[in-house]
Amino acid sequence: MRPQRNRQRVGVWSLCLLSASAGVTAQLQEPLAAPIDPLKYKAACPDYKNYAMRQHPPYSSGPLELPSQRPSKYCRTFESPLVEKVIEDMNEKLIDKDLARIFENAFPNTLDTTVRWHADGTVKPKPSRKSWDPAAWKGPQSFIVTGDINAEWLRDSTNQLAQYQSLAKKDKEIRKLILGAINTQSEYVIGSPYCNAFQPPPPSGLSPTSQGDGDTVHPVYEPSFVFECKYELDSLAHFLSLANQFFNNTGSTDFVNARFLLALETLLDVLENQSVSTFDEETGGFLRNEYTFQRQTNTGTETLNLGGVGNPLAAGTGLVRSAFRPSDDATILGFFIPANAMISVELKRTAVLLRKAGKKDLAKKTQEWGQKIEDGVWEHGVVQHKSFGRVFAFEVDGFGSSILMDDANLPSLLALPLLGFTDSNNDIYQNTRKMIMQKKGNPYYLTGQDFSGIGGPHIGYQHAWPMSVLVQAMTSESDAEIMKCLGSVKNVSRNGLIHESINVNNWSDYTRSWFAWANSVFAQTILDLAKRKPHLLFGEGAEPYVL
Repeated sequence: MRPQRNRQRVGVWSLCLLSASAGVTAQLQEPLAAPIDPLKYKAACPDYKNYAMRQHPPYSSGPLELPSQRPSKYCRTFESPLVEKVIEDMNEKLIDKDLARIFENAFPNTLDTTVRWHADGTVKPKPSRKSWDPAAWKGPQSFIVTGDINAEWLRDSTNQLAQYQSLAKKDKEIRKLILGAINTQSEYVIGSPYCNAFQPPPPSGLSPTSQGDGDTVHPVYEPSFVFECKYELDSLAHFLSLANQFFNNTGSTDFVNARFLLALETLLDVLENQSVSTFDEETGGFLRNEYTFQRQTNTGTETLNLGGVGNPLAAGTGLVRSAFRPSDDATILGFFIPANAMISVELKRTAVLLRKAGKKDLAKKTQEWGQKIEDGVWEHGVVQHKSFGRVFAFEVDGFGSSILMDDANLPSLLALPLLGFTDSNNDIYQNTRKMIMQKKGNPYYLTGQDFSGIGGPHIGYQHAWPMSVLVQAMTSESDAEIMKCLGSVKNVSRNGLIHESINVNNWSDYTRSWFAWANSVFAQTILDLAKRKPHLLFGEGAEPYVL
């Protein structure tokens, strides 16, 4: 049965000229009867979190009649004619018009709604109670929020921009937006390398958002600069990934400036500190970790035990600890394998661009770090499962203990081929994939009458994440499996957007109406299949669609 819809048009979208939360003036693309003051209509743009919870015409011509969820062009936070061309192409080519509508909503969602601040060129500081290094905040800057939370996660923002990277060589505005994102992330890493989520940059003039969770963290951080300081190794890997994707798509090393190099050196210092074991190798004495985290909470995954240090880790593994997972949940055993796999790849990719930029010594250092961590993953991250054979563990401690599971958030074990760590045909990966795609091998593989997929402790026992099903499609060569994945995600996306998680027994019970990262993963999946398996989307004999 189709859900009942409110088909009354929401008129305020047609009035607004600025996103209610953005600092980017929208360019008018059609003449108006009289000049309009943009600031006068700023408040007319509805809060997108609430807007995305309701359905809006026009509806798709597919069986599900999915709604449009794009804000009026006067409310969008960033615009690109090339992005609009891709949407037009997909609307024309995609046979499934419900998938086409989700793509139309999801592909531009980051640009439409999350570019909270973008400065094109050298920043002219606005009045601020906080000072900053005079060398900081130079060149383009971009503050990309995750969606319904007014903060930038290094991981989320990198993934939110990923589907635009291949457009950066053709679209100079996209190029500057991504270059700005690299510059901004550089400042975040320099300022607080152990932190995962950040407040608006000081020169933006935007007010910070209070976290208010009562965290006690070392190293200490400035709350007006940092939104949350959970040390997640994958956050640093994503900082590198953002730059590597830009370099691979444009060939440009414009971002390799003094601030990027300082950020990279800061990152390498973190790797050094977080490779130290819990106990001295010679004396056996306790070595207190540089990073500690404690939160006033009744949820175990929101804090670290043993005085904020976490469970003991062995020496000499080649692995780097991560206090938290990409879900923002605490690790059980601190050597989190997906993040170690990811950063090993990104470090070696960074070495390539550094060599092009003439930074040979630093390139050698990053290459060696990447190889050391990769070797550690293969040596300590592969374990024997009694049913599935040799598999990748989710977490290990170097003493012989391991956690066997997978979580929906990226990086994950399921996503190892997408990360570039191993080929999808690798026997160990295939064993791992079999393990984590069923309840017998993965306690967080959830099935129900409406949905099935990998979830995680972040949401609970009943909610699987569409993101995991999309990664399943991107790591599969089976046409039948891919189409099943697409159909599954489509059927639980009745608002035309991809949610964070879905109750497997009730598709209308979801978390987060506005979650740009998940929308980006959907767009990346469609673009991947359009290039890799165009016949599934466009019909037999269709040519690959390449951006």
